[in-house]
Amino acid sequence: MVTSSDSENIGILLVGHGSSLSSGNEVVYRLWEQYKEESDYPVEVGFMNIEKPTIPTAINTLAKEGVSRIIAVPVFLAHGLHTKEDIPYMLGLGEPRKDAGYYKQEREKIEFEGQITYIEPLGADRRIVEILKKKVEDSLE
Repeated sequence: MVTSSDSENIGILLVGHGSSLSSGNEVVYRLWEQYKEESDYPVEVGFMNIEKPTIPTAINTLAKEGVSRIIAVPVFLAHGLHTKEDIPYMLGLGEPRKDAGYYKQEREKIEFEGQITYIEPLGADRRIVEILKKKVEDSLE
């Protein structure tokens, strides 16, 4: 768990994929709202594709709030090309992949001079298994 420190102002960036279906984006927005309610830190959401705000826009919003460190959390279950290559590029932490198509376009300007820490996706967490079990049980009623 990230704890506050007098020496740095931390912001949290939840990173979603983005979808042309609003219901897909709504899940990420709801997680963002719920996280904000329980966090002592500024929390923003940014999408890598289709939906707004973009990842750079969300970073710039956190920068304007005075954070010096951003913890970027991919709201993905597992690693794939997006979490390993595309999102790090959009965070300003890597180069675009050669076959990235629209990612080869000039990246939106990031106006943040602090540190960005990019953490692992959700993964095979026992708490997710509990959610799956509950959903299955609910469907049997």
